[in-house]
Amino acid sequence: MAKEAMNVEYIEAARHSLSHILAQAVCELFDGVQLGIGPAIDDGFYYDFDLKHRITEEDFAAIETKMTEILKTDVAFVKRVVENPLEFFANMPYKLELVKELVEAGEKITIYESGDFVDLCAGPHVENMRELRNWGFKISSIAGAYWRGSSDNAMLQRVYVHAFASRKELKEYHAFLEEAKKRDHRMLGNQLDLFFFDETAPGMAYWMPKGLKIYNKLLQFSRDVHEAKGYQEVVGPQLNHSSLWVTSGHWQHYDGNMFKVQIDENNVYAIKPMNCPNAMIMFKKKNRSYRELPLRFSELSMLHRDESSGAMHGLMRVQAFRQDDAHIFCTQEQIAGEMNGIMDIMDYIYNIFGLKYKAFLSTRPETFLGEIETWNEAEAVLKDVLASRFGEDGYTLNEGDGAFYGPKIDIKVYDAIGREWQLCTIQLDYQLASNFELEYTDSDGKRKTPVVVHRAVFGSVDRFIGVITEHFAARFPFWLSPVQIGIVPVHNQHEEYAKKIQDQLAQYGFRVSLDTSDGTMGNKIKGFRNELVPYIIILGDKEVADGKISLRVRTGVQVNDIELDKFIDACLDMEDSYKIELAEEF
Repeated sequence: MAKEAMNVEYIEAARHSLSHILAQAVCELFDGVQLGIGPAIDDGFYYDFDLKHRITEEDFAAIETKMTEILKTDVAFVKRVVENPLEFFANMPYKLELVKELVEAGEKITIYESGDFVDLCAGPHVENMRELRNWGFKISSIAGAYWRGSSDNAMLQRVYVHAFASRKELKEYHAFLEEAKKRDHRMLGNQLDLFFFDETAPGMAYWMPKGLKIYNKLLQFSRDVHEAKGYQEVVGPQLNHSSLWVTSGHWQHYDGNMFKVQIDENNVYAIKPMNCPNAMIMFKKKNRSYRELPLRFSELSMLHRDESSGAMHGLMRVQAFRQDDAHIFCTQEQIAGEMNGIMDIMDYIYNIFGLKYKAFLSTRPETFLGEIETWNEAEAVLKDVLASRFGEDGYTLNEGDGAFYGPKIDIKVYDAIGREWQLCTIQLDYQLASNFELEYTDSDGKRKTPVVVHRAVFGSVDRFIGVITEHFAARFPFWLSPVQIGIVPVHNQHEEYAKKIQDQLAQYGFRVSLDTSDGTMGNKIKGFRNELVPYIIILGDKEVADGKISLRVRTGVQVNDIELDKFIDACLDMEDSYKIELAEEF
């Protein structure tokens, strides 16, 4: 493959070529190696091996050195067709399994040769090893991997390698990984006593008092925003009879992810994995008029989804979580206005947290409910809304990635170090209202079916906390911090004044912690700093005499001789305006 530009295709081909170099190096270093597969991935590549020797970190340097030696040979990658593939791969069981399937499908069997090394491969590759000499690569880890992902098959050794077009890029990527490691929400959540997980409840977080303060603050924030925008909060049951899920279509399309409860021989229930069907029941409770539309139901109740153990990842992928969910019932003519209203809320919330974002439109999947014409109409509406808001090229099209009942807009946010997270989803649904026979009386007196818009801006409150914990590296804005102000009296004789200050701050609803332990002033300050508390008030003889406070800001700034009223005014301003930055002047 010619290197006309360092484009995505070339980078993938280069990484795949390096995976062949890794395979060759392992074969030369160890006896009895059987090769699996070795694809390129986002940050490099991996290769699966079956061999008696157990590869460990002690082997990494030797493998990397051997790879470097091989790259110095200036050998070309040559592709050729194998005439008798079953015979050719007879002694390579994993390759032979793949070859048999390809032969049965009528495919030509091709290999790539690089010197004496040969591997089953469709390519493409770079033309010559010299193209890879300046690449930076480093083995990152070793893991067990079942052949072809099935636990019925042999466990192979998977060697992961980071690979970039230069050593500088590799170094920068490793610095990025180190920064991401420092921001890991699982580590920070446990370290700061916010939340944790236990094997007795996989994928279900235990929220500690400090973490729950963040959780509840976000819930209240969401309630305030949505009430101001005309949403009405509702709560539906946690457990519903299977008939509800059959009507909605979830039983047919989603039953593998639902926790089910067998009540008796004839009655199966499911813990709700989403709120949609209950919202339909609440709309249907009474006769509705067009004058009630758009009707916006918001819901913040718990949801449960049966995820595989391999899919769960801290708060980012859990089995129990709470969505800032909403279902909007509207007319066809109101869709564009409601879509823009949702994105106004989304824009407001994400800007408060300093999160940049990008829009994606997901269209009709292969398995869908309803008529194609209805889907085409729904997709056209969403395209018009996105184009008017972001421009014709301002969003990305994801063909076939919509929900089974309607197309959707997905919003991906980018955190402080540039990582992408899926949060907001807006789904336009022409199916569920029909399934539940929902109707309203229009202005002409006729009964019509409403359109339903499903949406969540946080996505899930739990996941959102995970994202912003890493985004802020747990240095939460003042208004969201579990402890906003720490108070350190220098000696025992300053405690009375400290309690007076604490009471004054508490009157304004600030979350204040006063340390009257027997520790030294330095240790008390260190304790609050380790908790990442935004402000530490230090009170000694001078502060008591002057009736003022001294302050240490989380940013490292020290401010003395502050009037308490001025500090309170600054805190109220940060609380009311949801500022990210901490005030440093009073």
